[in-house]
Amino acid sequence: MANHKSSIKRIRQTNAKRLHNRYYAKSMRTVLKKFRSLTEKESATKEMPKLHAMIDKLAKRGIIHKNKAGNLKSKTAIFATKLA
Repeated sequence: MANHKSSIKRIRQTNAKRLHNRYYAKSMRTVLKKFRSLTEKESATKEMPKLHAMIDKLAKRGIIHKNKAGNLKSKTAIFATKLA
């Protein structure tokens, strides 16, 4: 256990931020899973900007890496164009 007041506070802050980040990362993965289950091109093209905005926001805030965000956006765009 930490001995300094500042390190005890830092542990509290880190746990709070970790829970916050996990929540938003998990919600992004849920939206991504729903997006990948779409079968119509129209609905996919309608949902894609919302998904990309969410991914960009997470990358901007450091919850996911910027390269991972780019990879996810690329894969979702390819998925949407391949739908018939």
